[in-house]
Amino acid sequence: MNARAGKENVRDTAAAAIRPSRQINIILRKTDSDGASSPMAGGGYAEGTGSGRALPQSGPWAEWHRELERMVGLDNVKELVYEIFALLQVTQLRHEAGLQAQSHVYHMIFKGNPGTGKTTVARLLAKLFQGMGLLAKGHLVEVERADLVGEYIGHTAQKTRELVKKALGGVLFVDEAYSLARGGEKDFGKEAIDTLVKAMEDYKNQFVLILAGYTLEIEGFLLTNPGLPSRFPIQMEFPDYSVDQLIQIAEGMAKDRDYTLLPQTLFKLRELLVQEKAESIYHFSNARFVRNVIERAIRYQAVRLLSQYPSGSPGKQELMALRPEDVRGL
Repeated sequence: MNARAGKENVRDTAAAAIRPSRQINIILRKTDSDGASSPMAGGGYAEGTGSGRALPQSGPWAEWHRELERMVGLDNVKELVYEIFALLQVTQLRHEAGLQAQSHVYHMIFKGNPGTGKTTVARLLAKLFQGMGLLAKGHLVEVERADLVGEYIGHTAQKTRELVKKALGGVLFVDEAYSLARGGEKDFGKEAIDTLVKAMEDYKNQFVLILAGYTLEIEGFLLTNPGLPSRFPIQMEFPDYSVDQLIQIAEGMAKDRDYTLLPQTLFKLRELLVQEKAESIYHFSNARFVRNVIERAIRYQAVRLLSQYPSGSPGKQELMALRPEDVRGL
């Protein structure tokens, strides 16, 4: 029996050796003075915490990664951004090795409610593309329907072409892109769509087009033109934040402004968020809602402090503290 078990162990070990791995981690290591190995400090790779990713410890990606990690949640978005980085990196390595390195299409669709980080991620991707050599400038041009659609025949195409030229070398970010198709066949918005599609061919690999908007509206918009979905191979879903994540965002916003949220203030804010998410008849605005609440609380705190200290000066802690009475619904 022991001999048979030994043979099975050998067979399992051999199978594991030839079984293809589901992920590839590039980890460069150096040996410490005590003989233990550790990731190289001078530009090596370290495994991402809990993700199984190999993350460069220095260089441009390290900066992009820090910016990504500062964003609350969005795990699926962060994973897709890393996939884009990995593809660009390996494409460069293939080119240096004399292998075929065909260009890929990076036009994207961002789907989700307001305040879920779409514009922030678009700006980060512009920097990533510039740093990896895909785009020359890496700037972000953010537009909406009013910027693209003109007032008479031919005006829309002219306005749209000018904005595309402005975005060359960077990213053209069209917010609420579905609004371009709302007016029907005779609406000038259709002319803007046609002009954008033509620009994607005329200026191939010279800019990245990102269309953003609410999930259902964007999906309906893509159905208005059979050729649109295939032109946007990358689609990112930006989910609503949970209440816990929104509390974390609120604490970060307050800290950035040198304010503190007292425990009882956080309790009231949590109640307000639960109520707003449940009762809002419009699309919940997520971090945007939190920002508005925090900024309003700061104003109410200022009024309260002037009332409490008409002829004196509150202490530092009092100047920083946002109390429950400062937090109110919008």
